[in-house]
This record gives sequence, C-alpha cells and structure tokens, in this order.
Amino acid sequence: MHKVSILLASGLILAGCGGDSDEGPSVGSSIRHYVPATGATFHWQLQGTVNTGYDVDIYDIDLEDSSSDLIADLQAQGRRVICYFSAGSYEDWRGDAGDFPSAVLGNTLDGWEDERWLDIREQSVRDIMLARLDMAETKGCDGVEPDNVDGYSNDSGFALTGPDQLEYNRFLATSAHDRGLAIALKNDLDQIPDLVDDFDFAVNEECWEYEECDALAPFIEAGKAVLHVEYAESLVTDPVARQAFCAELSGSGLSSAVLPEDLDDSFRYVCP
Repeated sequence: MHKVSILLASGLILAGCGGDSDEGPSVGSSIRHYVPATGATFHWQLQGTVNTGYDVDIYDIDLEDSSSDLIADLQAQGRRVICYFSAGSYEDWRGDAGDFPSAVLGNTLDGWEDERWLDIREQSVRDIMLARLDMAETKGCDGVEPDNVDGYSNDSGFALTGPDQLEYNRFLATSAHDRGLAIALKNDLDQIPDLVDDFDFAVNEECWEYEECDALAPFIEAGKAVLHVEYAESLVTDPVARQAFCAELSGSGLSSAVLPEDLDDSFRYVCP
C-alpha cells in the first residue's frame, strides 16, 4: 500500500505521520470526554482487517465489527478510537436488525440498496441507539460517529422536519456525553450553526466536490477537528489534481484525505 513515489510527486503524504493534535478547546470543567482539536490526523476504515500501522491521532472504525481488544490495542499506541454506527438508517446485516419495528423503516437510501431511513421520532429507534451507545462505552471507545443524521433533508418516507432532526441529533449528543463519549456531527451541513456547540468535531464527505466546505467553518472557528474525505476519481488517479486539491485547502483547518468510498484501506492519500 506504500505509494511513496506517487505521493511525493503530488505533494501529498501517505498518512502515518502523526501530529500532536489531541484535546480540543476547553469547553467547561464538567466535560469528561475527548474533544479532537483542529488539525487532528486520522485513519477511517470501516471494512476489512483494520490496518493498525498508521501514526495518527484518531482511528474511526466500525462499532459492531471492532473488538474491545482492537480498541485497547490502538489506545495503547496512543490513538483515540471513534466508533462508527448508523443512527439514521436501518442496515439489514446488523446484529440488532431484528429489534427495529417494521413501522419505523422508511425508504431505501439513495445508492445504498440494503439500507432504509428510520423514523427518528420513534422511541423504539432511540432505545436501539442508546443500546449502541452503551456498546461503545462498554467496548472502551473514546467517541462515536453516528451516520445518516440528516434524514429530514432526504426522501426518507417520513414527514421529518428540521426541528425533528435537531432534537434527535441533540438527543444523540447528550446521550453520548452522558457516557463520557465524544461525538461527531456527520455531514448535516445546513444545521451546523445550530449544532456546533453540541458536537465535539465533524466528519464530512465530499464538501470540496460540492463546494460546501465553507459550511464547516463554525467547527474550525471553535477549535474542533473536521475530518474530511473525498472520493472523486480524478483525485484518486491524478497526482496533479491531488496536489491542487491539497493546495486549495491548505490553511483551511480541515484534516483532508482522499479515500476509497468502501473505506477498506485499499489506498489512502492525505494532505500534508
């Protein structure tokens, strides 16, 4: 997986160069969870055997598929571990899939035929998410990355509103913090001004592709990390395009990488 010659030519580095970014801004003496600081380095892998060899601040890995031993091993290396789960969609392969009542299952997610939107207003959905947060706490995760927390702006099959989403996302944040867990706001760009104080960092997909990165400024201004990934084929195959991409985002405060959409560690390019 070492593509050193390509990366040197393109002005990128293969992540594995860790930084000192760890704790973010002081957000009150009662806070007992991790707050990743702007510029934190990261490895995001949700499929395949997790490559534990990167010298980074943060590992973002799947909650259900990752063992307590793996999490502890990464932490022993000085890494913080963020555990991924979907908080807004039903995935039919999950161990708790049978716990979802059929009435809370909505439309299929665009591009993900084996996932369906959830009715986040229902207590049964929230109870399942609380159980997942309990799992994250029990396994020793430092934080969580709940995905698909923007159902209100998609064709979910339910009459979800912006206030519904804000209330649900704050429920997730409060519940994570009650367990001593950091929590990321995943995408949901339009609600960032309302949620930046409730969440500890952001995870974003393709803000550069869609010219939306300015929307993440509130997290940067708060001193909180933004873990940013792009999947565009041009960035994967063209070293010159990657160099221009990194140059454009230099100084933005984003922690930017080009990764495979499957997040399987088949390649990894990180802006210096």
